[in-house]
Amino acid sequence: MSSPAAPAATATPASPVWGRAEQQDFRSRVRGALLGGAIGDALGAPVDTLPMSAVRETHGFAGVLDLAPAHGRRGAITAATQLTLFTVDGLIRAQVRRDTGAWHPPTDVHRAYLRWSATQHDWGPDERRAEDGWLAREEWLYVRRSPGRETLNAFRDPAMGTLDRPRNPDSTDPAALARSAPFGLLVGWEPPLVLQLAVECAAQSHGHPTSTLSCGALAVLVHGLARGEGPAAAVQRTLALLATRPGSPPVTAALHTALEAVRQGTPTPERVASLGDGHTPEGALAIAVYCALVGEDIRHGLRLAVNHDGASATTGALCGALLGAMHGETALPPGWLAELEGRPTVLALADDFAMEMTQGPALHGPTTSAPGWLARYPRA
Repeated sequence: MSSPAAPAATATPASPVWGRAEQQDFRSRVRGALLGGAIGDALGAPVDTLPMSAVRETHGFAGVLDLAPAHGRRGAITAATQLTLFTVDGLIRAQVRRDTGAWHPPTDVHRAYLRWSATQHDWGPDERRAEDGWLAREEWLYVRRSPGRETLNAFRDPAMGTLDRPRNPDSTDPAALARSAPFGLLVGWEPPLVLQLAVECAAQSHGHPTSTLSCGALAVLVHGLARGEGPAAAVQRTLALLATRPGSPPVTAALHTALEAVRQGTPTPERVASLGDGHTPEGALAIAVYCALVGEDIRHGLRLAVNHDGASATTGALCGALLGAMHGETALPPGWLAELEGRPTVLALADDFAMEMTQGPALHGPTTSAPGWLARYPRA
């Protein structure tokens, strides 16, 4: 499913040198991507899978314009955000384990997904398991928020799906895509490595080439935006990388369709719907990219992303991650942030990720160790 020339996600990237201003900008973009994705998820959750006619019947002709109740509260997130947070946790743990010579990020991400799986089956965190780290002890995550059956089954089995032996190789569900934005925040990595890691980790639950390469495409898009590239340049870089990968035509076609839709005039729910319903990875990616490109601001882009016939929580989460990486935390709507479920956890994880990426050697190098860091992110 991957090109024979594709770089292995186990290749060790060089560590960049960060100035103070660069660190602050990066932290803002990490916060923006994770909080933006969670906000988009929460905005789309109340209307997820509803036809646009039903959305309009409840929310008016313009559709859903504000956070509305879902799962018993306003601002509730779904399994997409839960898994995104555990993706970040796995990436931090991979960096921490890099010092030991046990460098295999797909394995560390998979272990994080197994910890998420425990939240879906256990009553609450097991305080005796110190190796779980802090995120797995967040009690608010121990709820089921509509995870897909394929995802649940894939991560109940401790054996890891690989590109050679993927889980659900015939599935074109966008569930893996919805958790893949954090791979793009590895801004010290080169884009081909970012794409490869996202592809390998997608195969752990959804191994169809369209699924895995959609995940890789999203990661490269976020990577470019988080590095300060313009959206047009990020899309072109992504298309160039996809061109080298077997099985990529459905994904590249979806991105081209999104670009063509941008040139067709005023965005409407009907134009968004022409890109798909968000129930396939390439369709969800096309909607998210289109809405990120035409959105006047984050609020406008997210409203476009969730008002259509289909998987609104997924497309909202993807668009929010793109817009957040592009504009940073300060561009996010304050009112939506205030109501977002789990916001303190998302912020803490975002800041830990930014700190790990910019200051990792000082936190857990051969001769130094920040107090408590290895308790939060154990090497085990």
